[in-house]
Amino acid sequence: MDYKTLFSQTPPTRLFFKAAIPGSIGMLASALYQVADGIFISRILGDTAFAGFNLAMPLVIINFALADLIGLGSAVPISIKLGSKDEKEANNYFTCASIMVVLAGILSGAVLALGGRTFLSWMGAQGELLDQATAYLVTYALCSPVTTIVFAVDNYLRICGKIRRSMVLNIFMSVACMGLELLFMGVLKIGIRGAALGSSLGMALTAIAAFVPFFLGKMQLRFVRPRFHAKALREIVACGLPSFLNNIAGRVTSIIMNVVLLAIGGQNAVSVYGILMTMDGFVHPLLYGMCDSLQPAVGFNWGARNIKRVKAIELRCYTAAITLALATTAVLALFPRQIAGLFITGGSDPAYLEMAVSALLLFSLTYITRWFSFATQSFLSAIEKPVAASAISVCTALVFPVILIGVFWPLGLTGLWLNFAGTAVLAGILALILLLRQKELWKKDGTESA
Repeated sequence: MDYKTLFSQTPPTRLFFKAAIPGSIGMLASALYQVADGIFISRILGDTAFAGFNLAMPLVIINFALADLIGLGSAVPISIKLGSKDEKEANNYFTCASIMVVLAGILSGAVLALGGRTFLSWMGAQGELLDQATAYLVTYALCSPVTTIVFAVDNYLRICGKIRRSMVLNIFMSVACMGLELLFMGVLKIGIRGAALGSSLGMALTAIAAFVPFFLGKMQLRFVRPRFHAKALREIVACGLPSFLNNIAGRVTSIIMNVVLLAIGGQNAVSVYGILMTMDGFVHPLLYGMCDSLQPAVGFNWGARNIKRVKAIELRCYTAAITLALATTAVLALFPRQIAGLFITGGSDPAYLEMAVSALLLFSLTYITRWFSFATQSFLSAIEKPVAASAISVCTALVFPVILIGVFWPLGLTGLWLNFAGTAVLAGILALILLLRQKELWKKDGTESA
Protein backbone atom coordinates (compact mmCIF):
# COMPACT_ATOMS: atom_id res chain seq x y z
CA MET A 1 0.00 0.00 0.00
CA ASP A 2 1.43 3.42 -0.99
CA TYR A 3 1.66 6.19 1.59
CA LYS A 4 -1.15 8.27 0.02
CA THR A 5 -3.67 5.45 0.32
CA LEU A 6 -2.46 4.53 3.80
CA PHE A 7 -2.65 8.07 5.19
CA SER A 8 -5.76 9.40 3.42
CA GLN A 9 -8.09 6.43 2.84
CA THR A 10 -7.41 3.74 5.44
CA PRO A 11 -10.09 3.80 8.21
CA PRO A 12 -8.67 5.48 11.35
CA THR A 13 -8.82 2.38 13.57
CA ARG A 14 -7.18 0.22 10.92
CA LEU A 15 -4.60 2.94 10.30
CA PHE A 16 -3.80 2.93 14.02
CA PHE A 17 -3.13 -0.81 13.99
CA LYS A 18 -1.14 -0.61 10.74
CA ALA A 19 0.97 2.35 11.85
CA ALA A 20 1.02 2.72 15.63
CA ILE A 21 1.17 -0.95 16.61
CA PRO A 22 4.19 -1.82 14.41
CA GLY A 23 5.77 1.45 15.50
CA SER A 24 5.26 0.48 19.13
CA ILE A 25 6.64 -3.02 18.56
CA GLY A 26 9.73 -1.54 16.95
CA MET A 27 10.17 0.89 19.80
CA LEU A 28 9.49 -1.94 22.27
CA ALA A 29 12.44 -3.80 20.82
CA SER A 30 14.53 -0.68 21.35
CA ALA A 31 13.18 -0.33 24.88
CA LEU A 32 14.00 -3.95 25.71
CA TYR A 33 17.53 -3.38 24.49
CA GLN A 34 17.90 -0.34 26.76
CA VAL A 35 16.66 -2.33 29.75
CA ALA A 36 19.00 -5.19 28.82
CA ASP A 37 21.87 -2.70 28.49
CA GLY A 38 21.59 -1.75 32.15
CA ILE A 39 21.08 -5.35 33.28
CA PHE A 40 24.12 -6.60 31.33
CA ILE A 41 26.40 -3.90 32.71
CA SER A 42 25.24 -4.34 36.31
CA ARG A 43 25.41 -8.15 36.18
CA ILE A 44 28.67 -8.54 34.22
CA LEU A 45 30.67 -5.51 35.37
CA GLY A 46 29.17 -4.69 38.79
CA ASP A 47 27.58 -1.79 40.66
CA THR A 48 30.30 0.81 39.98
CA ALA A 49 30.16 0.24 36.22
CA PHE A 50 26.35 0.48 36.38
CA ALA A 51 26.61 3.79 38.25
CA GLY A 52 29.13 5.03 35.67
CA PHE A 53 26.81 3.99 32.86
CA ASN A 54 23.94 5.96 34.45
CA LEU A 55 26.15 8.99 35.03
CA ALA A 56 27.29 9.05 31.39
CA MET A 57 23.91 8.27 29.80
CA PRO A 58 22.52 11.85 29.89
CA LEU A 59 25.55 13.01 27.89
CA VAL A 60 25.21 10.09 25.48
CA ILE A 61 21.59 11.09 24.80
CA ILE A 62 22.64 14.71 24.31
CA ASN A 63 25.04 13.36 21.68
CA PHE A 64 22.04 12.02 19.75
CA ALA A 65 19.84 15.07 20.34
CA LEU A 66 20.90 17.02 17.25
CA ALA A 67 20.26 14.01 15.01
CA ASP A 68 16.82 13.57 16.56
CA LEU A 69 16.08 17.28 16.06
CA ILE A 70 16.90 17.07 12.35
CA GLY A 71 15.29 13.68 11.73
CA LEU A 72 12.00 14.39 13.48
CA GLY A 73 12.06 18.07 12.48
CA SER A 74 12.34 17.23 8.79
CA ALA A 75 9.69 14.48 8.99
CA VAL A 76 6.87 16.93 9.77
CA PRO A 77 7.36 19.32 6.80
CA ILE A 78 8.11 16.37 4.50
CA SER A 79 4.75 14.78 5.42
CA ILE A 80 2.89 18.05 5.00
CA LYS A 81 4.51 18.73 1.61
CA LEU A 82 3.61 15.25 0.40
CA GLY A 83 0.04 15.91 1.56
CA SER A 84 0.00 19.14 -0.46
CA LYS A 85 1.51 17.27 -3.48
CA ASP A 86 4.87 19.08 -3.42
CA GLU A 87 7.02 15.95 -3.85
CA LYS A 88 10.00 17.81 -5.31
CA GLU A 89 10.50 19.90 -2.17
CA ALA A 90 9.81 16.89 0.06
CA ASN A 91 12.76 15.08 -1.59
CA ASN A 92 14.96 18.13 -1.14
CA TYR A 93 14.15 18.31 2.58
CA PHE A 94 14.92 14.60 2.89
CA THR A 95 18.30 14.95 1.20
CA CYS A 96 19.35 18.07 3.09
CA ALA A 97 18.29 16.60 6.43
CA SER A 98 20.26 13.38 5.86
CA ILE A 99 23.43 15.36 5.19
CA MET A 100 22.81 17.57 8.22
CA VAL A 101 22.44 14.56 10.53
CA VAL A 102 25.86 13.19 9.58
CA LEU A 103 27.50 16.60 10.08
CA ALA A 104 25.77 16.99 13.45
CA GLY A 105 27.08 13.58 14.52
CA ILE A 106 30.64 14.62 13.70
CA LEU A 107 30.29 17.89 15.64
CA SER A 108 28.61 16.54 18.79
CA GLY A 109 30.84 13.47 18.85
CA ALA A 110 34.00 15.57 18.71
CA VAL A 111 32.86 17.81 21.57
CA LEU A 112 32.05 14.89 23.88
CA ALA A 113 35.12 12.87 22.94
CA LEU A 114 37.40 15.79 23.82
CA GLY A 115 35.53 17.11 26.85
CA GLY A 116 33.72 14.05 28.22
CA ARG A 117 36.00 13.37 31.19
CA THR A 118 35.92 17.03 32.21
CA PHE A 119 32.12 17.16 32.03
CA LEU A 120 31.81 14.03 34.17
CA SER A 121 34.26 15.33 36.77
CA TRP A 122 32.18 18.51 37.04
CA MET A 123 29.24 16.26 37.91
CA GLY A 124 31.15 14.95 40.93
CA ALA A 125 32.51 11.65 39.57
CA GLN A 126 35.88 10.56 40.92
CA GLY A 127 38.19 7.56 40.84
CA GLU A 128 36.88 4.34 39.31
CA LEU A 129 33.40 5.82 38.83
CA LEU A 130 34.91 8.59 36.67
CA ASP A 131 37.02 6.11 34.69
CA GLN A 132 34.04 3.85 33.93
CA ALA A 133 31.74 6.72 32.93
CA THR A 134 34.43 8.31 30.71
CA ALA A 135 35.21 5.05 28.90
CA TYR A 136 31.53 4.52 28.09
CA LEU A 137 30.89 8.10 26.97
CA VAL A 138 34.00 8.58 24.81
CA THR A 139 33.46 5.28 22.96
CA TYR A 140 29.94 6.33 22.04
CA ALA A 141 31.12 9.81 21.02
CA LEU A 142 33.81 8.49 18.67
CA CYS A 143 31.24 6.31 16.90
CA SER A 144 28.56 9.00 16.58
CA PRO A 145 29.28 10.00 12.94
CA VAL A 146 28.06 6.54 11.82
CA THR A 147 25.36 5.94 14.45
CA THR A 148 23.32 9.13 14.77
CA ILE A 149 21.72 8.74 11.33
CA VAL A 150 19.72 5.76 12.65
CA PHE A 151 17.59 8.21 14.66
CA ALA A 152 16.49 9.94 11.45
CA VAL A 153 15.93 7.09 9.00
CA ASP A 154 13.15 5.55 11.09
CA ASN A 155 11.05 8.68 10.47
CA TYR A 156 11.68 8.50 6.72
CA LEU A 157 10.63 4.86 6.52
CA ARG A 158 7.33 5.66 8.24
CA ILE A 159 6.71 8.59 5.89
CA CYS A 160 7.12 6.21 2.94
CA GLY A 161 4.55 3.88 4.49
CA LYS A 162 7.22 1.25 5.29
CA ILE A 163 6.10 0.89 8.88
CA ARG A 164 6.61 -2.85 9.04
CA ARG A 165 10.13 -2.50 7.67
CA SER A 166 10.84 0.10 10.32
CA MET A 167 9.62 -2.34 12.96
CA VAL A 168 11.81 -5.16 11.63
CA LEU A 169 14.88 -2.93 11.55
CA ASN A 170 14.28 -1.77 15.12
CA ILE A 171 14.05 -5.39 16.23
CA PHE A 172 17.22 -6.21 14.29
CA MET A 173 19.04 -3.29 15.89
CA SER A 174 18.06 -4.36 19.40
CA VAL A 175 19.08 -7.97 18.84
CA ALA A 176 22.36 -6.92 17.19
CA CYS A 177 23.20 -4.45 19.96
CA MET A 178 22.48 -6.98 22.72
CA GLY A 179 24.41 -9.74 20.98
CA LEU A 180 27.44 -7.56 20.31
CA GLU A 181 27.41 -6.19 23.86
CA LEU A 182 27.45 -9.71 25.29
CA LEU A 183 30.26 -10.63 22.89
CA PHE A 184 32.43 -7.65 23.77
CA MET A 185 31.74 -7.64 27.53
CA GLY A 186 31.16 -11.30 28.36
CA VAL A 187 33.44 -13.09 25.89
CA LEU A 188 36.13 -10.65 24.82
CA LYS A 189 36.20 -8.96 28.27
CA ILE A 190 36.54 -5.42 26.87
CA GLY A 191 34.67 -3.98 29.85
CA ILE A 192 32.30 -1.02 29.71
CA ARG A 193 33.83 0.13 26.41
CA GLY A 194 32.44 -3.08 24.96
CA ALA A 195 28.92 -2.06 25.94
CA ALA A 196 29.19 1.24 24.04
CA LEU A 197 31.02 -0.35 21.11
CA GLY A 198 28.46 -3.14 20.76
CA SER A 199 25.58 -0.66 20.74
CA SER A 200 27.30 1.60 18.25
CA LEU A 201 28.11 -1.21 15.84
CA GLY A 202 24.51 -2.47 16.00
CA MET A 203 23.20 1.04 15.23
CA ALA A 204 25.62 1.51 12.33
CA LEU A 205 24.64 -1.81 10.72
CA THR A 206 20.95 -0.90 11.07
CA ALA A 207 21.46 2.53 9.50
CA ILE A 208 23.23 1.00 6.50
CA ALA A 209 20.47 -1.58 5.98
CA ALA A 210 17.77 1.10 6.31
CA PHE A 211 19.28 3.47 3.75
CA VAL A 212 20.03 0.89 1.04
CA PRO A 213 16.54 1.11 -0.59
CA PHE A 214 16.73 4.91 -0.52
CA PHE A 215 20.06 4.85 -2.34
CA LEU A 216 18.64 2.37 -4.86
CA GLY A 217 15.68 4.68 -5.56
CA LYS A 218 13.07 2.18 -4.35
CA MET A 219 11.30 4.55 -1.95
CA GLN A 220 8.85 7.43 -2.43
CA LEU A 221 11.51 9.72 -0.95
CA ARG A 222 14.59 10.01 -3.15
CA PHE A 223 18.01 11.59 -2.84
CA VAL A 224 18.34 14.64 -5.09
CA ARG A 225 20.87 17.43 -5.50
CA PRO A 226 20.49 19.28 -2.19
CA ARG A 227 19.25 22.87 -2.22
CA PHE A 228 19.84 24.31 1.25
CA HIS A 229 17.79 27.43 1.90
CA ALA A 230 16.77 29.42 4.95
CA LYS A 231 13.10 28.41 4.87
CA ALA A 232 13.93 24.69 4.92
CA LEU A 233 16.37 25.12 7.80
CA ARG A 234 13.83 27.18 9.77
CA GLU A 235 11.07 24.59 9.28
CA ILE A 236 13.32 21.65 10.20
CA VAL A 237 14.61 23.37 13.32
CA ALA A 238 11.17 24.65 14.37
CA CYS A 239 9.46 21.27 13.97
CA GLY A 240 12.29 19.34 15.61
CA LEU A 241 12.73 21.82 18.44
CA PRO A 242 10.18 20.25 20.85
CA SER A 243 11.93 16.87 20.73
CA PHE A 244 15.37 18.50 20.87
CA LEU A 245 14.49 20.69 23.82
CA ASN A 246 12.93 17.71 25.54
CA ASN A 247 16.14 15.71 25.04
CA ILE A 248 18.48 18.51 26.09
CA ALA A 249 16.36 19.78 28.96
CA GLY A 250 15.74 16.23 30.17
CA ARG A 251 19.45 15.46 30.16
CA VAL A 252 20.26 18.71 31.97
CA THR A 253 17.72 17.67 34.59
CA SER A 254 19.31 14.21 34.76
CA ILE A 255 22.71 15.78 35.30
CA ILE A 256 21.33 17.99 38.08
CA MET A 257 19.57 15.00 39.64
CA ASN A 258 22.73 12.90 39.48
CA VAL A 259 24.75 15.65 41.17
CA VAL A 260 22.16 16.01 43.95
CA LEU A 261 21.75 12.25 44.35
CA LEU A 262 25.51 11.72 44.51
CA ALA A 263 25.73 14.33 47.27
CA ILE A 264 22.71 13.10 49.29
CA GLY A 265 22.63 9.34 48.74
CA GLY A 266 25.96 8.43 47.17
CA GLN A 267 26.61 5.93 44.39
CA ASN A 268 23.60 3.74 45.29
CA ALA A 269 21.18 6.66 44.87
CA VAL A 270 22.62 7.35 41.39
CA SER A 271 22.14 3.67 40.53
CA VAL A 272 18.51 3.72 41.75
CA TYR A 273 17.89 6.78 39.60
CA GLY A 274 19.35 4.78 36.72
CA ILE A 275 16.82 2.01 37.37
CA LEU A 276 13.98 4.54 37.23
CA MET A 277 15.34 6.03 34.01
CA THR A 278 15.70 2.56 32.52
CA MET A 279 12.05 1.86 33.29
CA ASP A 280 11.09 5.21 31.76
CA GLY A 281 13.29 4.29 28.81
CA PHE A 282 11.09 1.22 28.43
CA VAL A 283 7.75 3.06 28.55
CA HIS A 284 8.73 6.25 26.72
CA PRO A 285 9.56 4.48 23.42
CA LEU A 286 6.19 2.71 23.53
CA LEU A 287 4.37 6.04 23.87
CA TYR A 288 6.71 7.52 21.28
CA GLY A 289 6.11 4.59 18.92
CA MET A 290 2.33 4.98 19.15
CA CYS A 291 2.05 8.76 18.95
CA ASP A 292 4.91 9.60 16.61
CA SER A 293 4.20 6.72 14.22
CA LEU A 294 0.92 8.52 13.52
CA GLN A 295 2.59 11.90 12.96
CA PRO A 296 3.13 11.38 9.21
CA ALA A 297 -0.57 10.53 8.78
CA VAL A 298 -1.64 13.50 10.92
CA GLY A 299 0.70 15.84 9.04
CA PHE A 300 -0.41 14.51 5.64
CA ASN A 301 -4.11 15.02 6.42
CA TRP A 302 -3.42 18.39 8.03
CA GLY A 303 -1.68 19.47 4.82
CA ALA A 304 -4.67 18.19 2.83
CA ARG A 305 -7.03 20.13 5.22
CA ASN A 306 -8.87 16.94 6.21
CA ILE A 307 -9.38 18.04 9.82
CA LYS A 308 -12.11 15.51 10.60
CA ARG A 309 -9.68 12.68 9.82
CA VAL A 310 -6.97 14.32 11.93
CA LYS A 311 -9.34 14.32 14.93
CA ALA A 312 -10.26 10.68 14.37
CA ILE A 313 -6.61 9.60 14.27
CA GLU A 314 -5.74 11.56 17.40
CA LEU A 315 -8.68 10.05 19.31
CA ARG A 316 -7.12 6.61 18.80
CA CYS A 317 -3.74 7.96 19.85
CA TYR A 318 -4.98 9.44 23.14
CA THR A 319 -6.99 6.31 23.97
CA ALA A 320 -4.01 4.02 23.44
CA ALA A 321 -1.71 6.33 25.40
CA ILE A 322 -3.86 6.32 28.55
CA THR A 323 -4.30 2.55 28.34
CA LEU A 324 -0.54 1.96 28.16
CA ALA A 325 0.19 4.49 30.90
CA LEU A 326 -2.26 3.01 33.42
CA ALA A 327 -0.99 -0.51 32.69
CA THR A 328 2.55 0.71 33.38
CA THR A 329 1.49 2.22 36.70
CA ALA A 330 -0.06 -1.09 37.72
CA VAL A 331 3.02 -3.15 36.82
CA LEU A 332 5.46 -0.83 38.61
CA ALA A 333 3.27 -0.63 41.71
CA LEU A 334 2.65 -4.40 41.93
CA PHE A 335 6.16 -5.70 41.14
CA PRO A 336 8.75 -3.16 42.39
CA ARG A 337 10.92 -5.74 44.18
CA GLN A 338 11.06 -8.04 41.17
CA ILE A 339 11.96 -5.14 38.87
CA ALA A 340 14.67 -3.87 41.20
CA GLY A 341 16.06 -7.41 41.44
CA LEU A 342 16.84 -7.38 37.73
CA PHE A 343 19.56 -4.78 38.37
CA ILE A 344 20.64 -5.52 41.94
CA THR A 345 22.64 -8.68 42.67
CA GLY A 346 22.27 -10.72 45.83
CA GLY A 347 25.64 -9.53 47.10
CA SER A 348 24.63 -5.87 47.09
CA ASP A 349 23.78 -3.84 50.19
CA PRO A 350 20.18 -4.73 51.31
CA ALA A 351 19.52 -1.01 51.90
CA TYR A 352 20.22 -0.47 48.19
CA LEU A 353 17.39 -2.86 47.28
CA GLU A 354 14.96 -1.25 49.73
CA MET A 355 15.80 2.20 48.37
CA ALA A 356 15.05 0.97 44.84
CA VAL A 357 11.72 -0.61 45.85
CA SER A 358 10.56 2.59 47.59
CA ALA A 359 11.62 4.71 44.62
CA LEU A 360 9.77 2.49 42.11
CA LEU A 361 6.54 2.67 44.12
CA LEU A 362 6.61 6.47 44.09
CA PHE A 363 7.75 6.56 40.47
CA SER A 364 4.76 4.42 39.39
CA LEU A 365 2.44 7.38 40.06
CA THR A 366 4.07 9.28 37.17
CA TYR A 367 2.17 7.59 34.36
CA ILE A 368 -1.29 8.30 35.74
CA THR A 369 -1.04 11.74 34.07
CA ARG A 370 2.15 11.65 31.95
CA TRP A 371 0.33 10.18 28.92
CA PHE A 372 -1.75 13.30 28.29
CA SER A 373 1.10 15.79 27.94
CA PHE A 374 3.06 13.35 25.77
CA ALA A 375 0.18 12.75 23.33
CA THR A 376 -0.64 16.48 23.20
CA GLN A 377 2.97 17.43 22.51
CA SER A 378 3.13 14.89 19.66
CA PHE A 379 -0.12 16.20 18.16
CA LEU A 380 0.98 19.84 18.29
CA SER A 381 4.30 18.94 16.66
CA ALA A 382 2.53 17.04 13.86
CA ILE A 383 0.44 20.09 12.88
CA GLU A 384 3.42 22.49 12.97
CA LYS A 385 2.70 24.19 16.29
CA PRO A 386 6.31 24.06 17.56
CA VAL A 387 6.03 26.85 20.13
CA ALA A 388 3.26 25.14 22.09
CA ALA A 389 4.89 21.72 21.75
CA SER A 390 8.24 23.16 22.84
CA ALA A 391 6.65 24.74 25.89
CA ILE A 392 5.39 21.34 27.01
CA SER A 393 8.79 19.77 26.30
CA VAL A 394 10.89 22.28 28.18
CA CYS A 395 8.57 22.55 31.16
CA THR A 396 8.22 18.77 31.45
CA ALA A 397 11.88 18.01 31.03
CA LEU A 398 13.50 20.92 32.90
CA VAL A 399 11.39 23.72 34.40
CA PHE A 400 8.96 21.65 36.49
CA PRO A 401 11.54 19.09 37.73
CA VAL A 402 14.00 21.78 38.82
CA ILE A 403 11.28 23.74 40.62
CA LEU A 404 10.10 20.58 42.37
CA ILE A 405 13.62 19.71 43.50
CA GLY A 406 13.41 22.85 45.61
CA VAL A 407 9.80 22.29 46.68
CA PHE A 408 10.41 18.69 47.78
CA TRP A 409 13.91 19.31 49.17
CA PRO A 410 12.83 18.87 52.85
CA LEU A 411 11.74 15.30 52.02
CA GLY A 412 15.27 14.24 51.01
CA LEU A 413 15.47 11.23 48.67
CA THR A 414 11.69 10.69 48.94
CA GLY A 415 11.19 14.17 47.48
CA LEU A 416 13.47 13.34 44.56
CA TRP A 417 11.53 10.15 43.79
CA LEU A 418 8.23 12.12 43.99
CA ASN A 419 9.61 14.65 41.53
CA PHE A 420 8.54 12.56 38.54
CA ALA A 421 4.88 12.24 39.53
CA GLY A 422 4.67 15.93 40.46
CA THR A 423 6.17 16.92 37.11
CA ALA A 424 3.65 14.75 35.25
CA VAL A 425 0.72 16.46 36.98
CA LEU A 426 2.00 19.95 36.16
CA ALA A 427 2.77 18.92 32.57
CA GLY A 428 -0.77 17.57 32.14
CA ILE A 429 -2.28 20.84 33.35
CA LEU A 430 -0.06 22.85 30.98
CA ALA A 431 -0.92 20.56 28.03
CA LEU A 432 -4.65 20.95 28.70
CA ILE A 433 -4.34 24.75 28.82
CA LEU A 434 -2.41 24.87 25.53
CA LEU A 435 -4.77 22.43 23.81
CA LEU A 436 -7.86 24.45 24.83
CA ARG A 437 -6.14 27.64 23.72
CA GLN A 438 -5.33 26.10 20.35
CA LYS A 439 -8.94 24.98 19.98
CA GLU A 440 -10.12 28.56 20.51
CA LEU A 441 -7.70 29.79 17.83
CA TRP A 442 -9.05 27.20 15.39
CA LYS A 443 -12.62 28.33 16.05
CA LYS A 444 -11.68 31.93 15.26
CA ASP A 445 -9.99 31.15 11.94
CA GLY A 446 -12.45 28.42 10.93
CA THR A 447 -9.86 25.64 10.90
CA GLU A 448 -11.79 23.34 13.23
CA SER A 449 -14.77 23.20 10.89
CA ALA A 450 -12.66 22.62 7.79
